[in-house]
Amino acid sequence: MSACVPARTTDPSDSDRTRRTHRPHSPPPTPPRRFRIAGADVSASIAVFLIALPLSLGIALATGAPLQAGLVAAAVGGIVAGRLGGSPLQVSGPAAGLTVVTADLIHRYGWRTTCAITVLAGVVQLCLGCLRVARTALAVSPAIVHGMLAGIGVTIAVAQLHIVLGGTPHSAVLDNLRGLPSQLARVQPSAVSASALTLLLLFLWPRIPGRAGQLLHRIPAALVAVGGATVAASLAGLTLPRVDLPSWSSHALAGLPEGPVLGLVAAVLTTTLVCSVQSLLGAVAVDKLVAGRPDLLTTGRAARVGRSHLDRELLGQGAANIVSGTLGGLPVAGVAVRSSANVQAGAVSRNSTMLHGVLVVIAALLMVPVLEFIPLASLAALVMAVGIQMVSLHHIRTVTRHREVLVYAVTTLGVVLLGVLEGVTLGIAVAVGVALHRLTRTRITHDAREGVHHVHVRGQLTFLAVPRLSRALHLVPQGADAVVELDGSFMDHAAYESLHDWQKTHTAQGGTVELTGRRPGTRIAEPSDSADCRCRPWTAWRNHQCERPNTASAATAPGAPGEPGTALGPSAPRESSGRELARGISAFQRNTAPIVRGELARLAREGQQPSQLFLTCADSRLVTSMITSSGPGDLFVVRNVGNLVPLPGEESGDDSVAAAIEYAVDILKVRSITVCGHSGCGAMQALLNSEPGGAQTPLKRWLRHGLPSLERMADDSRPWARLAGRAPADAVEQLCLTNVVEQLEHLSAHDSVARALRAGALELHGMYFHVGEAQSYLLSGTGGDERFDHVEAATDLPV
Repeated sequence: MSACVPARTTDPSDSDRTRRTHRPHSPPPTPPRRFRIAGADVSASIAVFLIALPLSLGIALATGAPLQAGLVAAAVGGIVAGRLGGSPLQVSGPAAGLTVVTADLIHRYGWRTTCAITVLAGVVQLCLGCLRVARTALAVSPAIVHGMLAGIGVTIAVAQLHIVLGGTPHSAVLDNLRGLPSQLARVQPSAVSASALTLLLLFLWPRIPGRAGQLLHRIPAALVAVGGATVAASLAGLTLPRVDLPSWSSHALAGLPEGPVLGLVAAVLTTTLVCSVQSLLGAVAVDKLVAGRPDLLTTGRAARVGRSHLDRELLGQGAANIVSGTLGGLPVAGVAVRSSANVQAGAVSRNSTMLHGVLVVIAALLMVPVLEFIPLASLAALVMAVGIQMVSLHHIRTVTRHREVLVYAVTTLGVVLLGVLEGVTLGIAVAVGVALHRLTRTRITHDAREGVHHVHVRGQLTFLAVPRLSRALHLVPQGADAVVELDGSFMDHAAYESLHDWQKTHTAQGGTVELTGRRPGTRIAEPSDSADCRCRPWTAWRNHQCERPNTASAATAPGAPGEPGTALGPSAPRESSGRELARGISAFQRNTAPIVRGELARLAREGQQPSQLFLTCADSRLVTSMITSSGPGDLFVVRNVGNLVPLPGEESGDDSVAAAIEYAVDILKVRSITVCGHSGCGAMQALLNSEPGGAQTPLKRWLRHGLPSLERMADDSRPWARLAGRAPADAVEQLCLTNVVEQLEHLSAHDSVARALRAGALELHGMYFHVGEAQSYLLSGTGGDERFDHVEAATDLPV
């Protein structure tokens, strides 16, 4: 058979366009660059600007700073941090997470000294960025970060509640809590009305249903809430405290810091810590959001966005804080709300962030009369809602699932009762204590079953657990068979020496010792093993990427008596394979069979009831249960060379595959059929390389069922099946993708499948598994657009 693979050529004019005439040995002339702003960046910047404007004023109000300071920080964060930062789509500005820190600094040192502290914090950030320590901040436990944000959120919400009720907040959280009863006794109805309307619009606006809702949702809820409350208060003639923006000529700039040196140093370090951690974690979150944007992954724009450069982001944040503090603005950090809005609005470069800063400057200069209509109660309600959202139930469930709720709770209470720096310090101390507790919490048990003594070690095996380990090991009688199962990921030198010495002594006394891991087939390396062993618990028993010890007890190649054998490995002699198979079966009987015996007994009683027929290649690297996370009774699997489905009712038909399909659809009533191809398929390679004529071997006769796939790929009138995010690596991969699509059409030609499809009782799916990348792709497009999309791992994105 012939393999005619059409070559996809490019337009000859394309190569001509790239040619440039220049003198020999000189670099080609650089074409003139023109500054362009994509339309997507313009629309995204407007969306972010409409969110940033009311939030900046609200955060400035919550800190007790001049309201203009919020606008300065928003403009500087957009322009300076947007231009110099390492996360192109992250939007920086005054952040709710800095509200408590800034309010405390203003209360202690005054506004001008707070601006100087902001400048010094920016200098420290520049130094940290130059030292390339940005990734160190990511070592902070997420429970500490979420606890810090939750504590700040509680503090913000309690303080702003006083303004919502028409009063004035105190500087301390406990004072605000104690003052709530008296504040409730003297509620101002006008302030409560404006605040209630703001919260109502903020809650209901994103929930407007239908097509009208899809159009209205383009307007940010924060802008609608504050704008609606402002218009309603003006029309109703309510007497309320409103935004008061003094003249820019009287705007206070940074002054020389005044106060105790140790206090100022602590203030600078606190501001640096909160700004840096929030910005770096925000940059990581933005990377995850960008990864979900197919347009940024499949077009040339991906090179402009790329992944965040954390050290450069720290430098950009430091420069922004220096400029913002010098100009009398609030501290600057990456803001999650604005950054997520920027990505979701379709931004493709850092131009959207910078343009949003320019829009803030224009608004601060030209929209002062409009901004002064906004009631302070409306801004307080908006910031209070932001503070409440910072106490995330999702984060609480996450830290509870990971058993770090104590760290979260201590950090939150510490921030609320003592302050941000004190709360974070307490959280770090508790996190270290929890880690040490887990490291030292080791459970060691001993039991005897069927004459074999089992010593089971659960947890990390350190020197602190050596006495208990020694007591358990000495319960094993001399000369007995012993299995030591280590259920942990760490063993220090003291524990290793103790275990190894006991093993040597017990073996010398006529006993046997087998050291295993938790999972079946896992073998703990002995001193005589190769130092390059890279086995993992799921490693197959035959294809280990290491060598077994070359000893008589390990394996001896066939030959004359007494001759040394060869080490077991991928090229081990056939006789050793039987021993490996027996050892694998033994491991199953010992470790896995007791776990699955109940489930298999149930399946034996009830019979198999699989939900899917999984038709894939016979390639040994394709482990269906592993790549689908399935277990006994889940899949009805058919495997053959090349995952082929011969057409029915013809001379070329194959009763084996057809019988399996009929049995799965008509008898087992499966609800879906998946055809799975894979990278590096030898059958597809043989199809491409085969020549017409020659002896018709069984393999050649079978591969004739793949000829339609080869013809489909050679048909220029049909578009090629493709992978999302990249082009196929070579013709073999292209044929593997095409073959999956073709075999799905062959499936539809079988009577049983056709009947089930017409009745709506069956679905067909295509899948491609890249072995080297361990990446799965699912066929999502049909009818001329056969596209295989990534199947991503499920992750929790930070808010």
